[in-house]
Amino acid sequence: MPKTFLGRIRWGKVLLWMACLSPLSWLAWRAWNENLTPNPIEYITHFTGDWTIRLVVATLAVSPLRKLLNLPSLIRYRRPVGLFAFFYGTLHALTYFWLDKFFDWNAIVKDVYKRPFITAGFTAFVCMLPLALTSTAGWIRRLGGKRWQRLHRLIYVTATAAVAHYYWLVKSDHRLPIMYGTLVAVEFAWRLIAPRLRRPSAPAPKKAFTAA
Repeated sequence: MPKTFLGRIRWGKVLLWMACLSPLSWLAWRAWNENLTPNPIEYITHFTGDWTIRLVVATLAVSPLRKLLNLPSLIRYRRPVGLFAFFYGTLHALTYFWLDKFFDWNAIVKDVYKRPFITAGFTAFVCMLPLALTSTAGWIRRLGGKRWQRLHRLIYVTATAAVAHYYWLVKSDHRLPIMYGTLVAVEFAWRLIAPRLRRPSAPAPKKAFTAA
């Protein structure tokens, strides 16, 4: 593999890390300056949740974009983007478990059972766990390619549950959850249509030669 190509990949990953960590840096800066609004727990919850769903959508977008833009190397960035989605999802969940509920598991279980948006958010986070844990090449070898791919279809459940969580959470202005839902629907549609587009059409049957 040419060194220039490897260099581009390496610098691309550096830029990706910088971009994905910039929201956390911004949040830390606001916390340091005591500028997390009058309700800091709510602000942190919404901030980390917003970045979780953005990165989940970005993870799903990698495969369609690499085909549409003819950039096969984009696939190298799907795993780190997915792991950053899990990272912000973990921060989002910890904010709820720790800062909001103080690890009161009875109250948490009641919330999950009674409040649909909490149920959807909890479902999305639980589905992200096996995706993050099995994201390495070692797990691909252990599970085998086909089983690994089947497991990682949980990303569809994660994305759907995350959109439902956001939609049910918002009281009036549903424009953002609808936008994310539309993007997820387009990405799902691409995965259904793309395999059919790649199938070669069957050759037309040859006509039998008959003598005049």
